[in-house]
Amino acid sequence: MDFAYRLTFLFSMTAFVGAVDAGNPGLVVRFTQKGLDYALQGGMIALQQQLYKIHLPDFSGTYEFEPLGKVDYRFFSMAIRTVQLPSFQVSPIPNSGLKLSISGAFIEFDGQWNVHAQPINEDGSFNVKVMGLSISIGLILGSDETGRPTISPSDCSAHISNVKVQMSGPLGWLVDLFHENIESEMRNTLEKKICPEVTQSISSELLPLLQTLPVITEIDFISAIDYSLTGSPSVMGNWVDVLLKGEFFDISHRTTPPFSPPVMSLPPEQDLMVYFAVSEYLLNTAGFVYQNAGVLVFNLTDDMIPKESIVRLNTSSFGILIPLLSKMYPNMLMKLKMSTASAPALNIKPGNLTLLPVGNIQAYAILPNSSLAPLFLLQLKTNVQAKVAVNSGRIVGFLEPAKVEITLAHSDVGPFSVLAISEAVNYFASKILLPRVNEILNNGFPLPTIDHIQLTDFVMQTYEHYLLFGANAHYKYKRMTMKELNGHGKTDNEIL
Repeated sequence: MDFAYRLTFLFSMTAFVGAVDAGNPGLVVRFTQKGLDYALQGGMIALQQQLYKIHLPDFSGTYEFEPLGKVDYRFFSMAIRTVQLPSFQVSPIPNSGLKLSISGAFIEFDGQWNVHAQPINEDGSFNVKVMGLSISIGLILGSDETGRPTISPSDCSAHISNVKVQMSGPLGWLVDLFHENIESEMRNTLEKKICPEVTQSISSELLPLLQTLPVITEIDFISAIDYSLTGSPSVMGNWVDVLLKGEFFDISHRTTPPFSPPVMSLPPEQDLMVYFAVSEYLLNTAGFVYQNAGVLVFNLTDDMIPKESIVRLNTSSFGILIPLLSKMYPNMLMKLKMSTASAPALNIKPGNLTLLPVGNIQAYAILPNSSLAPLFLLQLKTNVQAKVAVNSGRIVGFLEPAKVEITLAHSDVGPFSVLAISEAVNYFASKILLPRVNEILNNGFPLPTIDHIQLTDFVMQTYEHYLLFGANAHYKYKRMTMKELNGHGKTDNEIL
């Protein structure tokens, strides 16, 4: 499975191919040449482990040798001891997938031989060095009807330049007489074995792993993110751009947002392994979902206000500013129902992230029987500066305090000046509501990555209508010991 996991890192992002929905993506993942090279480096370690598992079958034959006549030989108990893959590269194939090329590979294995020619019957051992091994394989990337990635091997070939056999034993010299037959047999056997081993690993291990990649990521009991594929990747000389839907949706009832993803033109960044272009569309669909679900509501009561605050949420405190209030509802606690009037919309510009929420505050008096008496309705609007970062592979947010503009929409306690209560409302918004909002935003949502990948060295830039996150990747995998390759022992965990 190591081979499959490692190749999953290499191809999972670039395997997002095949249209499932028209239009611009909400998120673009760019896998750079640096990322491909890193993944391939680890992938070759995994492939090296896989090649150790090649089973070399016994083979036998007959050779005419005067004066002994027929010489029957048999080679058996062959086991690979060394695999070296010193030179390799990955090359994008436009509009198709990738091509892996390995050259100058070396394989060494040992075995036993037996020779029988009347009246001789002798045994010995041998060593084979396979030099100049080259492997080439294409990987066709695609997707199924659910938007999950698929991968299939194609056009695999293996070629061996030279095979050197060294015999030992009392009649090793005799076996050397027909070494050309032996070397040819071993070359043909290995060349036939290598490609099936590689393609089988891809088909039986890598593909099932790719199929387990979630295209839907649940965030909470209300929403999930659709990370399914929206189109074929744009394969360029130095990178692959992968198009994902990138959209929050309501788990219980999916509704198409009344706005569309913007066009994102990514800069030619190459310094890091992977880049995520997160459009404001993806972020704003979150606001759309939660607004429609009716959960962007916050009920503020006096017990939530710090005890040391001189501003209290009761009719006595507010009655100083609204004279009729304390007369109609003397010495009663109050409740403020804060809600958004429409879905919050984030506007992303170079160097600037702005949120322009519009909200309402409905004030109530809490009557002795715990029922609520409406007092007044305020309309709010503000211009909030937003901050975005990445924490443990999750996009997290933070809103900075900003002054709230207030308009009186309706009053059940007579006319009054909103300027009189503006300071109190701004205090509640900045000291009580905003910290709770930031606590939620700090939970964030995950970037689309596969298991065992750790993203590091994050950088972020803002562009027109999208955020660009760059990162390097580190893959935790299992490097197999020689004992495990032979079916025994345990694994050592390592990080490349």
